[in-house]
Amino acid sequence: MPKLLVIGYVWPEPKSSAAGTRMMQLLDFFKNEDYQITFATTARETNNKADLTKHEIKTEKIKLNDPDFDVFLKELMPEVVLFDRFMMEEQFGWRVDEICPEAIKILDTEDLHFLRNARQRGCKEKKDAEDIYMDSDLAKREISAMYRCDLSLIISEKELELLTGKFQVSERILLYLPFLLKKITERDIKNLPLFEDRKDFISIGNFLHEPNWKAVLHLKEKIWPEIRKKLPDAKMQVYGAYPSQKVLNLHNPKEGFIVNGWVKDSAEVMRNAKICLAPILFGAGLKGKLVEAMQNGTASVTTAVGAEGIPGNFEWNGFIVHTEDDFIEQAVKLYSSEDLWKAKQNLGFEIINQRFNKEEHLNSFRNRLKKIHKNIRSHRLENFTGMMLKHHLHRSTYFMSKFIEEKNRSINF
Repeated sequence: MPKLLVIGYVWPEPKSSAAGTRMMQLLDFFKNEDYQITFATTARETNNKADLTKHEIKTEKIKLNDPDFDVFLKELMPEVVLFDRFMMEEQFGWRVDEICPEAIKILDTEDLHFLRNARQRGCKEKKDAEDIYMDSDLAKREISAMYRCDLSLIISEKELELLTGKFQVSERILLYLPFLLKKITERDIKNLPLFEDRKDFISIGNFLHEPNWKAVLHLKEKIWPEIRKKLPDAKMQVYGAYPSQKVLNLHNPKEGFIVNGWVKDSAEVMRNAKICLAPILFGAGLKGKLVEAMQNGTASVTTAVGAEGIPGNFEWNGFIVHTEDDFIEQAVKLYSSEDLWKAKQNLGFEIINQRFNKEEHLNSFRNRLKKIHKNIRSHRLENFTGMMLKHHLHRSTYFMSKFIEEKNRSINF
């Protein structure tokens, strides 16, 4: 059996975040391809983490700047190494290159961190995000990690276009790989709650993720008060893992604003709600909450940033709005009209089935891996920028890491 080593930024939490769901989808793919999988991470364990042992996946705790990782790597000698976000490639990529240079290196970006950061800064500073990310150290770091890998998985077509267009990154080292979802069948649709059996609005998202916190705060302060005036019996149900005290302070039953915190089954609460509200002000990648809304037949209202990368040329399963007034108006209209709601619901099913077909995207991934494995030497020779970055950055990282190792050794002594 070929061996896969996943170096995780965090333990996967599929019930807490879209990133956790994404990681489990990738692990399932490699499992079905008969890989022997080891998941290693420097992160602390959490109560919400997936039990990887049930999936026959080995786990390993590793440390930064620790020679024990080299010993571990030599014993494992994986054929493929998957880095969970570019920071993991920065920390461990040079060690992989030294110890198992023939291993295929894959970077799962999750989303473009430099884009999310630039949009967040742009929102705060009233600047265009492009003016920020084009001269961003984060962009330089993240794109450098892509060049040093044999393949980088890009979750959004918009981000793929940005990389190949604005930054002129070669498509040879990139692969568009969105969420990998099963087809929604007529039987699935029949088993979903009807319009009249649903109630309330829903917002959901991991509160460690800044865009989710800002979206909920925006809901509470600007949007929900006006919706509540028009729909006094409706409630705003807010769910999400790791709510801080400032999130819990938004809870106000008298105003119909209910902060519920983490929920074990997000699909269940989503399918029992009428409308998903996501006034996302900044962010990147694909918004898992909006994809999950479509899967569960829940119409949604969001922003252009929230919808980015999801519908392609298909019509949204609700409304994409550009102002607060429009957001409020369309949310009320969608909540109040069964015919409109049903029509929008069906658009969501079409997006899932046409845009996120699991088998189609997995075949693309499988074929690209086979091609790289068969032609690994020529694949790397055609990526001279990647070889150059490995040479320079890995040497500097190597000496810094060795310095820290010696420092730690003297402290322990």
